[in-house]
Amino acid sequence: MPKVLIADKLSPQAIDVFKQKGVEADVKTGMTPEELLACIDQYDGLAVRSATKATAAVLKAGTRLKVVGRAGIGVDNVDIPAATAAGIVVMNTPFGNSVTTAEHALSLMMSLARQIPQANASTHAGKWEKNGFMGVELAGKTLGLIGAGNIGSIVADRAQGLKMKVIASDPFLSKERAEALNIEKVELDELLKRADFITLHTPLTDSTRNILNKDTLAKCKKGVRIINCARGGLVNEADLKAALESGHVAGAAFDVFEEEPAKTNILFGLPNFIATPHLGASTTEAQENVAVQVAEQMADYLTTGAVTNALNIPSISAEDAAKLKPYLMLADQLGSFAGQLTETGLKSVKIEYEGKAALLNTKPLTAVALKGLLSPMIEGANMVNAPVIAKERNIEVSATSHDRTGDYQTLIRVTVVTDKRTRTVSGTLFGAQPRIVEVNGIKLEAGLGKRTLYINNDDKPGFIGSLGSLLGKSGVNIAYFHLGRNEAGSEAIALVEVDQNISAELLAEIAKLPSVKQAKLLLF
Repeated sequence: MPKVLIADKLSPQAIDVFKQKGVEADVKTGMTPEELLACIDQYDGLAVRSATKATAAVLKAGTRLKVVGRAGIGVDNVDIPAATAAGIVVMNTPFGNSVTTAEHALSLMMSLARQIPQANASTHAGKWEKNGFMGVELAGKTLGLIGAGNIGSIVADRAQGLKMKVIASDPFLSKERAEALNIEKVELDELLKRADFITLHTPLTDSTRNILNKDTLAKCKKGVRIINCARGGLVNEADLKAALESGHVAGAAFDVFEEEPAKTNILFGLPNFIATPHLGASTTEAQENVAVQVAEQMADYLTTGAVTNALNIPSISAEDAAKLKPYLMLADQLGSFAGQLTETGLKSVKIEYEGKAALLNTKPLTAVALKGLLSPMIEGANMVNAPVIAKERNIEVSATSHDRTGDYQTLIRVTVVTDKRTRTVSGTLFGAQPRIVEVNGIKLEAGLGKRTLYINNDDKPGFIGSLGSLLGKSGVNIAYFHLGRNEAGSEAIALVEVDQNISAELLAEIAKLPSVKQAKLLLF
């Protein structure tokens, strides 16, 4: 039974989900890094929120780890490159707290518009400054979204209910999606010039870090109000302080900061600045949602192979996982076949899908084919880290799908280019069983057994008899013998499944047989 460690506080419903899906869950919260390192090798999965750090050291120590699940959106506390290198899937729950975060952004926007926190503090102090807090209406104002993804689109929907005009700057927002959301898509400079309120809903990347800074803030309409419930670092805090003090920015409300926990910050104490301590996901509903979601995703991966909301591997639904299973086996065998025959440096690999295979989710198939190809050469290669390994080694990878059908209803072809040659191998499914149907342009039909002897030879009389005699003399029994050739007397290929192991000495003798060009024992 798979075993998962819950290292941060999650809703008890998460434990129930794991149990229902056949996964054992241990709850150990508040551990020191040393305590986590000491026990992580006992678990197949690690469930965290933001407190526990899944560092490279932790991931290396987790020799059984297959998946790390983050109950929430941000994964700053998970070393994704290290997880990928170790073949560990990293998942988050990007939608479980979307409504909650969007509502918090809207709450801060309303608080800014009516100076509610300041008025509250003044009233508690007995001042009754009725004329001291002149606000502005939201109706009729223009809201500028920097980022119009899941959370941003919810904010847009709610803001339109408040009769606001919504514009958005987002390079990934399609024209059709913008029209469906009733959003006007604009460039960033246009948004800055027109928006009365700006709210940020974008990840923190090299291109978005300090997206609001001295220069971009200067382009904003005077009196703009800015809300950030996304990520600290999207706004240059020093530049914002100067803009707030000058009055160019009328007010700002932040739930996130460059450094957290934010016990001190240069923005704190400004009369036109509102701060909350990263409360975007802090509702009962959101915490239950993300806990249940992460448990379901992790359990499904560990028990069925389904991949949902992964950050370092293509997603595979539970339905797809079952449908893809025989194709994954075929892709793995084709990659392994080519990899075991590769003896010089790899330059490129091309994977083609035809017929029914072309209609599938081919990304995981490509990852598995790469895993099969690289495994004979690189220990620890798997479908998570194989694409990264290929990139690091400058191996060009391409995948194409053709909906045409040829001799077979479904076909996968792997073409490998090395320093010395190009090799192709193609396969199909007979029922749910993988079959090799072509090697280097030579047609044949063969299943791949645990031990398969590959021989490339000139098609000359006596070869089969010589090979059979040599194997028989050495006590090796032939289970299946498959032959293929282009034409009589040309190049031929034999795939021989054997019941016993073939020693290096015997393999050398086979290679010395007349007309043999290459002999290799392939293990599957």
